[in-house]
Amino acid sequence: MSELEVSNHKAKELEIKENKVYIQFYFDDTMLSTERGALLFYLKDSEQYLHFSLARISSIDGLGLFEAVVDLEECSKEFSKKGTWEIYVQLENTQKKRLYSSEKVTRLLYYYFEKNNRVFFPHTTNKGELVFKTSEPLLFAAIDKVNIKKDGFVILSGYYDYPEWHKQAPSKISGMIIMEDDVNNHISRFSLEERVMESLNNHISSYRRFETIIDLKKGLHSLKNIHYKFHLEISYQDEKKHKKIKGLPLSYLPSIGEKNKLRKICSISQSKKRVKVRRKSEKNYLSISVSPYYQKQQLYENTTKLLKKWNNVNKLLFLYKLLFKIVGYFPAKKNTIVFESYLGKQYSCNPRAIYEYIQNNHSEFKTYWSVDPRYLENFDGEGLDVVPRFSIKWLFIMARADYWVSNSRLPLWIPKPRHTTYLQTWHGTPLKKLAADMDEVYMPETNTKMYKRNFLYEARNWDYLISPNVYSSEIFKSAFRFNKKIIESGYPRNDILQKEHSQEELDKMKEMFSIPLKKKVLLYAPTWRDDQFYKKGKYKFDLELDLHKLRKGLGDEYVVILRMHYLVAENFDLSPYKGFAYDFSNYEDIRELYLISDMLITDYSSVFFDYGNLKRPMIFFVYDIETYRDKLRGFYFDFEKTAPGPLVKTTEEVIESVHNLKESIPSQKFNDFYNKFCYLEDGKAAKRVVNEVFLK
Repeated sequence: MSELEVSNHKAKELEIKENKVYIQFYFDDTMLSTERGALLFYLKDSEQYLHFSLARISSIDGLGLFEAVVDLEECSKEFSKKGTWEIYVQLENTQKKRLYSSEKVTRLLYYYFEKNNRVFFPHTTNKGELVFKTSEPLLFAAIDKVNIKKDGFVILSGYYDYPEWHKQAPSKISGMIIMEDDVNNHISRFSLEERVMESLNNHISSYRRFETIIDLKKGLHSLKNIHYKFHLEISYQDEKKHKKIKGLPLSYLPSIGEKNKLRKICSISQSKKRVKVRRKSEKNYLSISVSPYYQKQQLYENTTKLLKKWNNVNKLLFLYKLLFKIVGYFPAKKNTIVFESYLGKQYSCNPRAIYEYIQNNHSEFKTYWSVDPRYLENFDGEGLDVVPRFSIKWLFIMARADYWVSNSRLPLWIPKPRHTTYLQTWHGTPLKKLAADMDEVYMPETNTKMYKRNFLYEARNWDYLISPNVYSSEIFKSAFRFNKKIIESGYPRNDILQKEHSQEELDKMKEMFSIPLKKKVLLYAPTWRDDQFYKKGKYKFDLELDLHKLRKGLGDEYVVILRMHYLVAENFDLSPYKGFAYDFSNYEDIRELYLISDMLITDYSSVFFDYGNLKRPMIFFVYDIETYRDKLRGFYFDFEKTAPGPLVKTTEEVIESVHNLKESIPSQKFNDFYNKFCYLEDGKAAKRVVNEVFLK
């Protein structure tokens, strides 16, 4: 895709003046003309659309700047009804393309249909697409200035407006900032102080300015890490009664010159804490996190900053790689094992199960965990000997270790010393095609040829590869071009699933997660999509499962746990579903989530092969199966015929399947699946691996 195409169909400016919306956007002049082209508003989930003509403002190097003007009063019949309008550009050849946007052009704009008491406003989706929504009046608000004090106080400044006040604002308005944590939804309230309105953009000239002081010492800082989100609540008296309005999670939209991210070391609860302020995901919600302060992590971050400032950073990297290679010629440290899980982000999966077995049965080994410094908090309290990834200490330990154990690829540049045995545990039974078996690669910053070459080059370093069954062994040989020792042991991470767990144990786990004991648990664990990403290693995910419908249909009997893939970057706001939906994507050990759940909802994720060990019902929510099967990955077997549970495409079908399956008995289809993929799982996989690799 050319640079020109990347710049196409993106909004440059969006303005609402009086009763008109002015939309300016870029598009390729060769594909769009003012005579045949148009801007289309499509009402979501319907065939209804509105057509608006275009004017060309300018054209530079074949890239045109176009403008459409939308008269809202002329279209009030359509736009004043609740709904979402998706925006398309109609091309000369009658094809149409979605119009993309950004937070910059949609921030806090709206139009108020007073007669219908509806508000019409632009919005940017998680995919970056421009839409317009119509709803009941909302409290529009944002934070634009943040100041962190060393004593744990944070000063927030922002502005707000409520459409119903346009004709006559209340004489007396009071407000509160509500601070809510992500652990037990504890709420703290802080009063607002009105401020004189500063010079802001014209479209928010009617907004009121406020300031508040947040005392972080009121939080729960005995915990290792806690995140706060914020709401604005306004109280006022109209002609009839006292009213109270609570807004959506507050946006963080820094003014020009302000930073998007802030951090400071503060004294809170008689100890040093790291306070971070940032915008959360694509939603732009204000997020403040408080976590323990680690000198090692600070040292790593300071070093990283220095590296960024040093123009000759490539020379330093070259020296680091050279030093690794030289140290690799030193004598090996016998019985030393370095473990790593999911690029150093988690204490989980097969490496964790192998580590725990060794700790309990073989004290002669010295063990370390390779940890990405940004995720050190995930390893607190586990009693592990952690080493920050790519530090000098890490270099000397990795280069002289007797064994490496990892469940994902190590960086390509790391030279494996001759004395090191590399055990690759991998992390799933393959359904979707892997590595050399893939037809096309849609991941960022790579192409098909480069991805396969790099994958296979790193796989040559593996000395052992764990396989959960014969089926996987054959695929691993093909996909990884692996011709060394494959250990058909079952997956060590599934050993825990073969043990008996009393109801008392399961109830204790539920209590740990603050899940109601009387409710059944649905575990939703989907995989990632190769072509939906923010950047390399950060993937988007649109939650197609409608939690509102799910709660309405199942909320009396069930709760739902969301467990996203470790590559997915989304942070979902589940506050509207408090007490029903829980996001445990960042909880490292999915095995415990398996144990407390009564049913699994997934798609093409390999979690269903592991969950099959429990012989509990599974539902496959495959709304995009045609695209995933035929374009993105492709499958190794006929998934639609073999899947050990119903395949559904809508939330309504998910609800129906849950009702149908809750009393289900494993079918012959499920038994065939179990006998093919789970037959090796007997609770002794870790022992078999340790005997083969470390004790042989």
